[in-house]
Amino acid sequence: MASARIDEPLSHAPSMRFRLMRAIDVPVVMDIERRAYDFPWTEGIFRDCLAVGYRCHVVLRDDMIAGYGIMTAAAGESHVLNLCVDPHQRRRGLGRALLNHLIENARAAGAQTMLLEVRPSNAAGIALYEQLGFKRIGMRKDYYPAKGGREDAIMLEREITVTGNPAKGTDL
Repeated sequence: MASARIDEPLSHAPSMRFRLMRAIDVPVVMDIERRAYDFPWTEGIFRDCLAVGYRCHVVLRDDMIAGYGIMTAAAGESHVLNLCVDPHQRRRGLGRALLNHLIENARAAGAQTMLLEVRPSNAAGIALYEQLGFKRIGMRKDYYPAKGGREDAIMLEREITVTGNPAKGTDL
């Protein structure tokens, strides 16, 4: 059987589901974070995100955490702070599904736009975001830690349709 392409929907994968992240999930999330990034978030950052009420979600595949997304939503705007898929689970459409899940949650919260930053060196992430309608709106100089210094961030934005008002933004 052929493996799923990154742009295929996961509707054929009944083993995938989303739920809110819980404090008990942080050790598993930290394991994924450490394997995915050279400069991972700390456990304290994840616990703080949960404590202040950020929208923290996990995607489960076969009842195991395979990725997570953290965003804020307020005053008509949402901001994706972290979106990560376990390196062993990539190229199966989980990142796309998770980002679409966050977009739907932002829309339900009344957000009209979604913002995020991405490393210029993250070609797969940039391609996914642009496929989902994100547009480049600027750069943040020296935003990310990097080996041998700092790396800029590309700022991206996507208009989203607020439920009940399809005239605004781009609908999925």
